[in-house]
Amino acid sequence: MTAQPAPVPSAKVLTVSDGVVAGTREDRSGAALVEALEAAGFRVVAREVVGDGANTVAGALRALCEGFAGLVVTTGGTGFGPRDQTPEGTRAVLERDAPGLAEAMRLASPLGRLSRAVAGTRGRALILNTPGSPAGAVETLQAVIDVVPHALELLAGGHPH
Repeated sequence: MTAQPAPVPSAKVLTVSDGVVAGTREDRSGAALVEALEAAGFRVVAREVVGDGANTVAGALRALCEGFAGLVVTTGGTGFGPRDQTPEGTRAVLERDAPGLAEAMRLASPLGRLSRAVAGTRGRALILNTPGSPAGAVETLQAVIDVVPHALELLAGGHPH
């Protein structure tokens, strides 16, 4: 009897940027995340863009997580700028925090000490905030991507221990 292959995990990417929404900036960090996720074996099933602000982020995350079992990665809005409110919008929709993931992501770079990013779950979705720079987004995702499939399996009700 042959073992069943593990299901391909699904992912969604949410870019948070007034500039991208306005068309004055290219969504390079969203594209970089899609590339990194696909290279890690994820199937990216959605990619969206919203403007900065806690309410826009919360609304988009609610919609992206509705009925979804998988990973939702945001990029942008995690710093100290006046419109950087991605963590606040994310906290508004999280059901459970995953501080170990956020801490591990911050350790990926010295600039991580400036990150206000959070991580947690909503339903069967795992949400991770990453910075708005392409390199920073990928670097922080790669800091935790190895444990994400296990987390998703647990969220789906599996017992992989």
